[in-house]
Amino acid sequence: MIIQSKQVWIADQFFPAQIEMEDGKIKNVLDYGTKEVDVDYGEKRIVPGFIDIHCHGAYEFDTNDANEEGLRRWTKGIVDEGCTSFLATTITQSVEVLTGAVKNVAKVMREGYEGAEILGIHFEGPYLDMKYKGAQPEQYIVKPTIEQFKAYQEAAEGHIKYITMATETDEDFALTEYCAKNGVTVSIGHSNATYEQAAMAWAHGAKSMTHVYNGMTPFNHRANGLVGAAYRFRTMYGEIICDGNHSTYAALNNFYMSKGPDYSIMVSDALMAKGTPIGSHHIFGGNEIEIYPDGSAHLVSTKGLAGSTLNLNKGLRILVEKAMVPFNYALNSVTINPATCIGVADRKGSIQVGKDADIVVLNDDYSVEQTYCMGKPQK
Repeated sequence: MIIQSKQVWIADQFFPAQIEMEDGKIKNVLDYGTKEVDVDYGEKRIVPGFIDIHCHGAYEFDTNDANEEGLRRWTKGIVDEGCTSFLATTITQSVEVLTGAVKNVAKVMREGYEGAEILGIHFEGPYLDMKYKGAQPEQYIVKPTIEQFKAYQEAAEGHIKYITMATETDEDFALTEYCAKNGVTVSIGHSNATYEQAAMAWAHGAKSMTHVYNGMTPFNHRANGLVGAAYRFRTMYGEIICDGNHSTYAALNNFYMSKGPDYSIMVSDALMAKGTPIGSHHIFGGNEIEIYPDGSAHLVSTKGLAGSTLNLNKGLRILVEKAMVPFNYALNSVTINPATCIGVADRKGSIQVGKDADIVVLNDDYSVEQTYCMGKPQK
């Protein structure tokens, strides 16, 4: 199959070009008009497929539910927003629930599904800080141990690729080092770490920070905290929820301009409430949440933020049109940056020959005209 547009994202800019796809891969990239095409998208923007490395669920399914059909419904649905791959993300819960959750993801990955590719599991918790736990249920928060994590990884058939933890609770950074040495990206999150403790975590292998600004020590000019570390550690990735609710547009701009084009990562942190009506109620991590008119999710008990219902294409629009972030910074944060962070940039994140044919066609208003997952049109 060959598609073309006068605006194809190649090497951090738009070129008139054709993309030839075969057997799930990008077989060739050609000058516009070189060959007869199957679809000509005219002036519509063609960009790499979006990657979400922090999302809990959608369409009334949550990763912790351990429901095969719910997970398959999720993978098929999120292509509508241009998401072509993601990490199924857990929330702190009992050993039994988490073990069932990771087993379910592994089973679906093994047996097959349609739509966006499951790249693995983001294990958010249970190794978190009590003060910055957010919506995570405190009764299941525990100290990190290599032994317990190995059991979860075995149940997951090796598919845990990313872990959020309060690294300051990790004695001698034992689990941090173990994960870093065994292909699991460590992200500091739901953490009470100081700026200096964050630097030590980086030295022991931590590579990212989870939803910057939220669930972490704030910036102060005399005590810089994790937010200060997110600004200053130029080669540490940082996730950020770009829904305009978790952070102001100015805060988004500050973060992106500090990190530059290569280390920011847009995430949805979307819950099972994504794709459900405003005002609906759901149970997340054992806590009741309600969806507000702006699409945000809040704990019924405290009214505190508890995640989002963000679509990635809307996040891109918010970054560029509202937060005034340069387009390449914004696009990189949902394509090549997450791919590099979790070690799949050899096949994901950019439009290059030999990579997976994961492609999104965007309209001027950032709505998705078409999504290609491994070369297959999804609409």
